[in-house]
Amino acid sequence: MNAPLRRSAGVAVAALVASSGTLVCCVLPALMVALGAGAALAGLVSAVPQLIWLSEHKAWVFGIAAAMIGLAGVAIRRARRLPCPADPALARACKRLRGVSAVLYSLALAVFFVGVAFAFVLPRIG
Repeated sequence: MNAPLRRSAGVAVAALVASSGTLVCCVLPALMVALGAGAALAGLVSAVPQLIWLSEHKAWVFGIAAAMIGLAGVAIRRARRLPCPADPALARACKRLRGVSAVLYSLALAVFFVGVAFAFVLPRIG
C-alpha cells in the first residue's frame, strides 16, 4: 500500500484524537452540569485533576486540534489524487482506506465543531 495513503489515515486518526480532547475539555463538564450531575463532575475532577488544566488552556487545546484537523485535511486531499495499485485486491484496499480516512476526518470535524459550540458559542448566548 502507498505510504502517503497510510499516512493520511494515521493523520486522520490523530485529528480525531485531538478533537476528542475538545470534548473532554469543554463538552463533558457542561453536559454533566446541564444534566444535574454536578456532584459527579466534582468527583471526576478530583479523580482526574488534568481536566481543570484542559479547561484553563482551552485555547491551546482547540488550536492544536485545529492544526491537526488542518494537517489531516491536507494529507487526505493529497492522497486522494494518488493512483491506487493495479492489483484488484490492493485497489479495493486502497479505496477502502480512502473511505475510512474520509469518515474519520468527517467525524473529527464534527467533534471539533461540537466542542467549539460548547466552549465558545453557547457561553456567550446564555
